[in-house]
Amino acid sequence: MGDDDRLDARTLTGDHRREAQSGSPVEGRDAGELVEELSPNGRRGPERILDFMLRTGAYGDGFGAPGHEGGLSLAVLEAHLHGVDLGPLQPRLPEVLKTASGTIELAPETIVADVEARLVPSLDRRSDGELVLVGRRDLRSNNSWMHNVEILVKGKPRCTLQIHPDDAARFGIESGASVRVRSRVGAVEIPAEVTDGIMPGVVSIPHGWGHDAPGADMDVALAHAGVNSNVLADAELMDPLSGNAVLNGIPVTVEALVPAPA
Repeated sequence: MGDDDRLDARTLTGDHRREAQSGSPVEGRDAGELVEELSPNGRRGPERILDFMLRTGAYGDGFGAPGHEGGLSLAVLEAHLHGVDLGPLQPRLPEVLKTASGTIELAPETIVADVEARLVPSLDRRSDGELVLVGRRDLRSNNSWMHNVEILVKGKPRCTLQIHPDDAARFGIESGASVRVRSRVGAVEIPAEVTDGIMPGVVSIPHGWGHDAPGADMDVALAHAGVNSNVLADAELMDPLSGNAVLNGIPVTVEALVPAPA
């Protein structure tokens, strides 16, 4: 068995294990037996995995399980080149909810406690001039590869620091002027964009820019390089509740490189 076949078999075994624990139609079925059913005409790789997902899904044939007769499989889809009409959507709540309460838990105790203990006090931290940095996306530059398409990057700069008018006045910043944004671990220089579309105390830099980094090789993007906001991310900052790295809400300071006219 080659490496591809071993990876294929391991993926299918993992999929089967998850399904067998979920009360699905294949609960209790032998994994090897199901793999044999998934392998007509030598199917391997993504096709076989897709077949498994279709057959164990809400509209699948359940590998012949009672009540699933005539359900979906990859063979069924292949036989219907124009698709299969599954009828109107059917409600599946609350039976698919796996929470202990059987309801959608919008305010778990751990999150509510974290809001009260950590989030609310943090709202007062702007007294020393510190701001918090968040990211954003732009419709014409949703992902970094779009920055190498001339028609999508032409026009006004989109890699800007958005800042509220109150904060801009406080720090002597005007739209279009260069500012320095500094966190504990790094700093970037970027044009300011004064806008009331962002709340006081918060500034925003879009992600996915910084195309002047060593090794970058996209001519159009290089002409509109922008700055890499990841330079400001602090590796030591982690969200204590989830354990995730802090990529939004990074404490920063902002200063005008050229003071605004009096």
